[in-house]
Amino acid sequence: MTPGPTKAPRTPQLRFGALAGDVVRSFVDAEGDDLEDVRVAELEVSDLRWEVRRRLADSQVSGLTCHTWKAPALTLNGCRLERLDVVALSAPNAGWTNSEFSGSRIGSIEAYDASLRQVSFTGCKLGYVNLRGAEVSDVAFTDCVIEDLDLSRAQASRVSLAGCRITRLELANSKLRDVDLRGATLGDVVTPDGLRGATVSTDQLLDLAPILAARLGLVVE
Repeated sequence: MTPGPTKAPRTPQLRFGALAGDVVRSFVDAEGDDLEDVRVAELEVSDLRWEVRRRLADSQVSGLTCHTWKAPALTLNGCRLERLDVVALSAPNAGWTNSEFSGSRIGSIEAYDASLRQVSFTGCKLGYVNLRGAEVSDVAFTDCVIEDLDLSRAQASRVSLAGCRITRLELANSKLRDVDLRGATLGDVVTPDGLRGATVSTDQLLDLAPILAARLGLVVE
């Protein structure tokens, strides 16, 4: 059976009502309540340590600067996060839905065993993105620089990476469907057999040939 065209991810559909702005104390509280319909802007703190699972919904976070944002099992729903400057975001077992990140610098994202659905990253500079064992669907990375994208054991469907530069892509034991790598520049692909289910262009296939040959131990003369 001939496969059909690669399906594009659905993009977030955000709708904000009246947002409360005086919520800094609640936002930085380590064991605070869930937050909904709030706006946090131009906040600089050394660390954010949310010790319990929290939910951020229908909210905007803009201009957040911090070294570490620890947020285990963080739930995001209907959120816009822009101009973040975070060295390390730790959110294992997170659940992110219908949300977008834009214009941000994040040194590492620990979101292993997470669920990402209808999430976009646009114009971001990302270091190590750990999505090991995650369920990733309808996720778009657009015009991003990613040093290390780890999708080991992940189940990914309807994912695109247009205009992205990825230094290292790890796909060990991943399951891909409608993962569109066209328009991305790939420096290295670890475990090439993990590419099964991905879509590449003819030019990309030629660019990938030396990488795949080296990984498979082929001698080209």
